[in-house]
Amino acid sequence: MQLEKIREAAERVARSEGLEVVDVEWKIGKQRFLRVYIDRVPDLAGHSTSAETNGEAPSPYPKISHADCERVSKQLSVILDVEDLVPGPSYTLEVSSPGMDRALKKVSDYVRFTGRAAKIWTEEPVEDLKFFEGRLAGVADDRVPGAVLTDLGETKVRLELKGKTPRTVEIPLALIRKAHLVVEF
Repeated sequence: MQLEKIREAAERVARSEGLEVVDVEWKIGKQRFLRVYIDRVPDLAGHSTSAETNGEAPSPYPKISHADCERVSKQLSVILDVEDLVPGPSYTLEVSSPGMDRALKKVSDYVRFTGRAAKIWTEEPVEDLKFFEGRLAGVADDRVPGAVLTDLGETKVRLELKGKTPRTVEIPLALIRKAHLVVEF
């Protein structure tokens, strides 16, 4: 399976639609599934949206629509077939939003969702723990300004923990095994 080439193809399609690829998964069970999670690129420049015309405050994080998923699915399906990126018997291509409890994969995800509740699991203990639940408090980078980021261990995710003694923990990005947002109501 050429998952990296599939990701590159998905990113080309997503970019052409003003979207980004959050994740690509290949699952084999009773059927073969290729899942591509897409999201809108945040509009932090404050450009007007249709929400403003409805009297709503514009969101810097507009939501993915069914039509977005359909457009990416149709275009990506053609590329996958033409470039023969998924060999073997038939498979199902699913394109969807990452959901409200989206996975956090890139440094930009931790920055983008600063202030949101999240759960983080690590490969190795950090301050004697391998599971953390709290509020994202940004990213710490102890590199010299202007240096090139070559070691992910230098970048740490800040997470505000609640409890008897509230505190902020810094988790090295290189140690994060899994992380996702927590849905809050």
